[in-house]
Amino acid sequence: MTAPLVPGAQLRHGRVSLALSFFVQGAVFALLVTRIPAIQDRYGISDGLLPAFLAAVPVLAGVGSVVTEQLVKRVRPSRVLRCVQPLVCLALLAVGSVGSMAQVAVALAVFGLAVGALDASMNMLGVSLQRACGRSIMLGFHAAYSLGGIVGASLAWAGAHWKLSLGLLYGPVVAVLVPLAVVVGRWFVDQRDVAGPGPVQPAEAAAGAPSAPGIPSAPVAPAAPAALVAPVAMRLLLPLCLVMAFAYIGDSTVSNWSAKYLQDVLGSSEQLATVPYNVYMVTTLLGRAVGDLGVRRFGAVAVVRCGTVVAAAGFAVVAAAPGAWAGMAGFTLLGLGLCVIVPQTFAAAGRYAYDSRGAGASDMAIARLNIFNYVGFLIGSPLVGALGDAWSYRGAMLVPMALVLVTLVYARSFGAPRAGYGDRHERPRTADVG
Repeated sequence: MTAPLVPGAQLRHGRVSLALSFFVQGAVFALLVTRIPAIQDRYGISDGLLPAFLAAVPVLAGVGSVVTEQLVKRVRPSRVLRCVQPLVCLALLAVGSVGSMAQVAVALAVFGLAVGALDASMNMLGVSLQRACGRSIMLGFHAAYSLGGIVGASLAWAGAHWKLSLGLLYGPVVAVLVPLAVVVGRWFVDQRDVAGPGPVQPAEAAAGAPSAPGIPSAPVAPAAPAALVAPVAMRLLLPLCLVMAFAYIGDSTVSNWSAKYLQDVLGSSEQLATVPYNVYMVTTLLGRAVGDLGVRRFGAVAVVRCGTVVAAAGFAVVAAAPGAWAGMAGFTLLGLGLCVIVPQTFAAAGRYAYDSRGAGASDMAIARLNIFNYVGFLIGSPLVGALGDAWSYRGAMLVPMALVLVTLVYARSFGAPRAGYGDRHERPRTADVG
C-alpha cells in the first residue's frame, strides 16, 4: 500500500495515524502505572525501594526528551516516533516477563528513555500538523491519549480481576499494538512533508496579538535546516515551562491521592474511592474531545483561562468537600479544567518558536518543554504527601490549586501571533483537511 501523495489526503492520514499513536501510548502507559502493585509483588521490590524505581522512569524520560532535542536537528521527528513507539511497547512486555529485579530495572530504564523521546516527538508532530491544517487540532490528539488510558486501565482491571500474570496480560496487548504502531507510522506527517505557512513576517507580527509576559516578539530568522537553527532561549520559554510543571503537579495529585483522599479524609467506602480517578479520566477525555472547538471559537487564551479557573474551583471543592460525593464533584471539575492546559502549552511553545525561528526551533522548544512534564510528575505526589502528613490533606489540596492559578498570570503567553483558530480566530487554511 502506498502512502497518499495528495496534500489534503496526506494531512488527513497524518492526523488519523498520529491520533492512533497517541491512543497506543495512552494504553501502554496506563497498563504500566495501574499494575505497579503487581510488578512490585512479582519482583519482590520493597516498599523502600519502590519509590526509586518509580522516580527513575520520569527522570530517564527527561533524559530521553533532551536527547530527542538534539536528535531532531538531523532526523525527522516522525522517524524518531516510528522507532521508539514499538520499543516502548516491547519494554512494557519485558517489564511483565523478565525474571529478576535487575532485569526489570533495565526494562523500566529503557521504557523511561523511550517514553521521553516518544512524548517529545508525538507532540512535535501534533504541533506541526496543527500548523499545516491552520486550525486547532492539538486537543484532539490528547483526547486520543486519554481514550487509550481508559482502555489500558480497563484492560489492567480485567487482568487483575481474572488474576492474569503480567506476561499473559501484556503479551496479547503488545502483539496487537506493535504492528499497529509500525503500520500507522508509515503515514506520519512532518512539517517538512506538507508545507504550512512560513514564520510570521514583522508586519504580520505587529498586527497580531501583543507580546506575552516573558515571551517578547523576536526577529524573524530566514528558514534553515534544523541542524543550523538556533534554539529559542530557555528564559523565553520559562512561563510555559512553569505552566506545564504546575499542570502536571495537579494531574499527579489526582492520580496519586484521589483514592486515599476520598477514603481517609471524606470517609468513602473502598469501592467508591476507586471512582474519582476514573471520573477524572472520562471528563479529561470529554473536555479534550470538544476543546478544539472552543479554541477555534474563542481563541487559546480564553480557553486556557477558563480551564485554569475550572481546575482551581475543582481543587477548592475537593478541599472543602463535606463528603464523598462533593469530593467527586471536585474531581470532575478538575478533569474538565486541567485537560486543556497541557495540549495548549505544547501548541503555544511550538507556535512561538516557529514564528521566531522556524520549524526546527519549534521541535527543539517542544522537547525542552516536555521535560517539565516529568518535573511536575516528580514533584506533585511527594509534595502533597509531605504537606498532608505535616499539615492536613485538605490544606495540601490548596497548594496545587495555587500553583495551577499561576497559569492566569501567564495566560497571554498562549496568544502568540497566529494563536487564534476557528470561526472568529482562524486564519485561511493552507490545505483542505475535510
